[in-house]
Formats: sequence, C-alpha cells, structure tokens
Amino acid sequence: MDKIKMTTPLVEMDGDEMTRILWSDIKEILLKPYIELNTVYFDLGLPERERTGDQVTVDSAEATRQYGVAVKCATITPNAQRVEEYKLSQMWKSPNATIRAILDGTVFRAPIMVKGISPVVKNWKKPITIARHAYGDLYKAVEYQVPGPGRAELVYTASDGAEARETIFDFQGAGIIQGQHNTDASITSFAHACFQYALDTRQDLWFATKDTISKKYDHHFKDIFQEIYDAEYDKKFKKAGIEYFYTLIDDAVARVIRSEGGFIWACKNYDGDVMSDMVSTAFGSLAMMTSVLVSPEGKYEYEAAHGTVTRHYYQHRKGKETSTNPMATLFAWTGALRKRGELDGGADLVRFADAMEAASIATIESGTMTKDLAGLWEGEAPARTVNSTDFLYAIRDELEKRL
Repeated sequence: MDKIKMTTPLVEMDGDEMTRILWSDIKEILLKPYIELNTVYFDLGLPERERTGDQVTVDSAEATRQYGVAVKCATITPNAQRVEEYKLSQMWKSPNATIRAILDGTVFRAPIMVKGISPVVKNWKKPITIARHAYGDLYKAVEYQVPGPGRAELVYTASDGAEARETIFDFQGAGIIQGQHNTDASITSFAHACFQYALDTRQDLWFATKDTISKKYDHHFKDIFQEIYDAEYDKKFKKAGIEYFYTLIDDAVARVIRSEGGFIWACKNYDGDVMSDMVSTAFGSLAMMTSVLVSPEGKYEYEAAHGTVTRHYYQHRKGKETSTNPMATLFAWTGALRKRGELDGGADLVRFADAMEAASIATIESGTMTKDLAGLWEGEAPARTVNSTDFLYAIRDELEKRL
C-alpha cells in the first residue's frame, strides 16, 4: 500500500529511559512503514531539558497550541537522586505540569480493555475515564506548622487595601494549618474541557465534589459547572444523547463500583489523582492506561499514563532482554494520529489508527503479550510471553491482515 500522507504535522515530544527506546521502536516497526510521518520534533529527554534550561518544554507546549495535536513520551521528573545521576544544575519541574499550565488543560485517563484480562470489579464492562482538574487545591497549598497556642486566621486583602478575616481555629496547643486556593478561570476551563470531551467521545459526564461539607469551596466548583452546562451545553448533550450528572464524591464512588462503566468521571485535583490510580489498578495495569490532555480551546496532547519504566531501562543498559509493555505508548500515538486525521479530514489516518489499536488488542487476546500481562491473563489461549520488540512485530503481523 502507498504510505499515508499527513497534511498537518503532529508535535512529537520524545522522552526518557525505557519509554524512549519503545518510542523509537514503535515508530520504526509500526508507523514509518505505513505513514509518511510529519512531526515537529522536540526532545524532552532530561539531558536536553538541562541543556536548554527547560526551554524545550515550553517550546513544545507552544507548538501544541499552534498545531493543535501532540504526542508525548514519558519523561523523568527529577528528584535529588536524579539531580546527582544526571548531573543537573537544578531539580527541573515536571514537564507534564509545565505543559498543563501553558495549555490550561484537563487530563483524561482511560483503560485499554482486552478480553482475557478482567477488571477486579466484575461488573465493569466498559472503560471508565477519569478527568482530573490538574490545578490548585492541595497541590498549590500553603502549610504552616503551628508551634503552640494562638489564633489562625484566613486573611484576604483586596487590591484597594480592604481586609476580610475568618478565624480558622483557636489553638490551645501545637497543630498544623493549610491554605488552599483555586481560580474561577481554571475551574471554568476545567468545566469546558470536560463538557467538550464528553461530546467528542459521546460519553455521559459525572462530576462529584463534597459540597455538603465544603459549602463554599467545593460548592463553587458545582455552581460553575452547572452554570456553564445550562448556558452552553444542555441542548448539545441532549442532541448527542448523553447526560451530565452531578453527585457527592462518596455517592459517586458507590455508583462507580456498581456501574458497568462507559462514562467520564470528572474529579477535583486530589480526587482525580487518587481515583485514576484506583481505576487503572482495578482495570488491570497502569501500563494499559491512556492519557490525553485537552485544553478549553480544543488542543490535544496524548501520552501514556505511566512513567519511564526505570527498572527495565537499567536492565536494558546491562544488555538484558526486557518485556516492557508498549500498549499505552502505542495508544498515545494512535490517539494523536486519529485526532490529526479527524481535524484534517484524513480518513486514511483515522482508519489506520483504528486498525492499529484493533491489531494490538487482538495480539493480546490471541495469547501473545508482555510479561506484566501474563500474570493477569484469564483467556482461553495459553499466554505466550515475549520481549518488547517481538511483541511489536507480533502486532505488525496482525496489522498486516487488516490493511
């Protein structure tokens, strides 16, 4: 077949360690033989971030705003150990956090489901997508260790100098306090991204907070979502045959466990952080979890939900064979290629992405898989564990049948 042409480039963000190696193998084995890849390339590997003072991360995010669709490899967020290992001048920020901030995006994570690997929750038949508001709250909180008796106050000083005060607590002894914040602009962007993604994927949208306890903070999230939905999305949702549903976070947890899946669950920052790991584990594996960052303006950045698979990378450097699961990284590519095709009217690119995902799932369902999945396998065919490269070639064999 003739190679598929891309009229508009993707933004390609390379990464670190084992996922960087898988990234190259996926391109060489599964993409370049079939597509004339057209990408604007950025190396977000830690050495290049160090060399450029992390400007390369900012440039990649700005390029995503320009071209609309990006695909990203997993990257290292350095700690003290990594600073020493890579001889860094400083502990560079998370690239994901930088990109999220520039795009003002919301992260949507969903599992890749295959027959033969059953969710722990047996009635889950369809994927559950977690939408996490990745700004503010606990992650931008200011904390203070109270040394002894005294009054803690929440003080707001307006730009004209006027003050408002609320007593937090009159301490009789030592303790701890924490101040959280969020902004209407960020919550509004979060709401728009969730509503638009629900329409884009034709899925019901659930949103949950604890507004009965947090009568101002959490209730404000609820009110903004409802106002935006009523003003801009009610008719669109009804036309699409989908529903927006609000409930308390504890009720949502009970409903999610009893459900069969097939919806988007929008969560505040901390809730989304926790629930995304719970959902991914319950569905089987973080290595089978996709992630897409969506901005309110409709810009998309696709990546795997997992990290750089450091342990396998150290084995690889010693010349040892690894059986690293490339599924989430591969689905980052197919998600980005599909979206590029949808936006550009490239039906061939959309069909190729669909065929690649179907071939990948069929490969596992036939019994060929990486080592991490073999322990979860319940399928009829015996599990055949292969290394990472052989797994990609097995997918290519299956893909050839579909093209």
